[in-house]
Amino acid sequence: MSNIEQTLSIIKPDAVERNLIENIKSIFVKNNLTIKEDKKIQITKEEAAEFYKVHQSKPFYDDLCTYLSSGPIVVMILEGQNAVAHNRKLMGATDPKNAEENTIRKLYGISIDKNSVHGSDSADNAKKEISFFFKN
Repeated sequence: MSNIEQTLSIIKPDAVERNLIENIKSIFVKNNLTIKEDKKIQITKEEAAEFYKVHQSKPFYDDLCTYLSSGPIVVMILEGQNAVAHNRKLMGATDPKNAEENTIRKLYGISIDKNSVHGSDSADNAKKEISFFFKN
């Protein structure tokens, strides 16, 4: 039985700044995730605050919002078999130091904050996050 899902992926400012967009996209494609839609945008701190609202009680929330709005990002809808879990496996642990070899964060992450990519953590959040950036 196939479980084709969509998930949101964001290439964060640190990775865009270092021209890693194509490298990261190629990892998704090589691993059977289709990029259904993508766009390079810059969001405001207010938009970042809205997007990351689930984290607003956490100590890193303000820095996270400042960081996500600090430069251009690339938002993508990825589609494929169990896309949410598959994308999270490809990204690796939040802290690049703890990420498995050859994961995106191990390859490109600079720090726990500047970890190059964001991916939805559940199918429900994927729907919310996709509609946040791709209003159809």
